[in-house]
Amino acid sequence: MAAPGAPGQRPSFCGHDNRHTPFAGYLCAEPGELLDVRIGDVHPTQPSLGYDEVYYKLGRYTLGKDAVNKKFSDWCEADGRIEAVAVQPGARLDDPSSFTCTLPVGGETADSEAAMKTVVIGPGGEPFLTDGHHTLTAFYETPDGGADLHVRLRVLANLSTLTQKDFWARMQANKWVYLSDPQGNPVKINKLPTSVGLANFQDDKYRSLLYFGRDIGYTQNSVPFQEFYWGSWIRDAAPVDLSGWNRSDLTGYLAAVKATTQAMTALPKSTVVGSGFTAGDLAALDQWNAGKAANKGEFDKLSKPYSDAKPGKLAYALEYKKVNGLG
Repeated sequence: MAAPGAPGQRPSFCGHDNRHTPFAGYLCAEPGELLDVRIGDVHPTQPSLGYDEVYYKLGRYTLGKDAVNKKFSDWCEADGRIEAVAVQPGARLDDPSSFTCTLPVGGETADSEAAMKTVVIGPGGEPFLTDGHHTLTAFYETPDGGADLHVRLRVLANLSTLTQKDFWARMQANKWVYLSDPQGNPVKINKLPTSVGLANFQDDKYRSLLYFGRDIGYTQNSVPFQEFYWGSWIRDAAPVDLSGWNRSDLTGYLAAVKATTQAMTALPKSTVVGSGFTAGDLAALDQWNAGKAANKGEFDKLSKPYSDAKPGKLAYALEYKKVNGLG
């Protein structure tokens, strides 16, 4: 019996033969599309994570301090729909019908789409994650998440017709892949993790430090791997002495964040930080803590202990590590 399509021709499958790929559902994704993805399918494009950022997220998700669990708002934001506005009793991440986001599917705005995580479709339709490794790993690790959890990702490009060699050449040319380990050693493409989840990544302590310095020393922008470039500068240029940094102590961790972010804001904007990007390219702030004193603004929020009604991000990370024996 002839295959459907023009007489004597096979279906195009968007220019591919997808009979042998497990990622057939992603082959036809178009740039700008909001693509529903099983998070266990995504292929990371970086070898490491800042574990403490993931621990912060898991602390928010599992320690029970929030009236409405932040995981639902994080999922809504990642899905392009801002935040959770209603959550049913017993709601679960793996049951999106149990909570309601600000925007319905189809009602996304340019701003809400800009906050989404991004993906490039590679050979065979394999989805390569270019932003969102920490968020998707937190979803993977949370009890009502896991590999089968779905969320939409914004498609940057569909390069599925390229050979593996040409695909990776394009990824590197566009700086959509980060091939350095936490010590600054080069990482081969075939040594990248093949899935999200903490066990698949190395821990980059400088990447963690940078996460907690957001809006204190720099602002997050659209440069992929922005915080890894800053982290490589902290490691290699050694602008501050971090030899006594205790990652299990709130006071010591805050001191490391403060010293590092002060060094960032002191840099001339034209200083090259990493991979050709300058301090200006990587969104260093003009003034530390946006010109506010240490007991004001973002640094003050970060400084709040776990006993506070609204603990800071660091306190959540440290409490999660303590409760789970993670040191």
